[in-house]
Amino acid sequence: MALTPLDRDLIARCLRRDPAAWQKFIDRFLALFVHAIRHTADCQSYRLTDEDIDEIASEIMTAIVANEFQVLRQFRGKSSLATYLAVIARRVCVRDISRRRKQSTVPITENTAPEKASANGHGVERELINRDQLEHLIGSLSMYEGKIVRAYHLDGLSYAEISKRFNVPENSIGPVLSRAREYMKRIG
Repeated sequence: MALTPLDRDLIARCLRRDPAAWQKFIDRFLALFVHAIRHTADCQSYRLTDEDIDEIASEIMTAIVANEFQVLRQFRGKSSLATYLAVIARRVCVRDISRRRKQSTVPITENTAPEKASANGHGVERELINRDQLEHLIGSLSMYEGKIVRAYHLDGLSYAEISKRFNVPENSIGPVLSRAREYMKRIG
């Protein structure tokens, strides 16, 4: 579905900073952002609290308004606005979850208080076990798939960063990750 006149008008009003346009935008798409956040967290097997969801939704909205609404100005109308925004929301969410995972897998030292050694109910020990299991499963993939899965899930790189690092087309990364996840589910 292409860009609707209603969405085109809403984008134009936001870019002009018309009164109440941003609030209308939020009213229209907040549920989509929350759905994208929950779905992405489920796909990543990561538990989020309501507070976490609010924080990530705020990050999504911040990404949209950054640089004078650059995200909206870059939209070309080749899909529906909702589809485009869902992709943006998912990317922000994946980055956030990756950041949270990195923070929660900080090695425990004698100076680390036990209550600080977990994030979102996930203990460091559990995160390290999950990481070890993922490393083991990655070992069963081809070298090409393994390096992409490792870069995305363990190193927290974006599709663009993976594309640049391994000199592969950015649009090939999602399908590689999907195939690898399916394979790892079957053998895991």
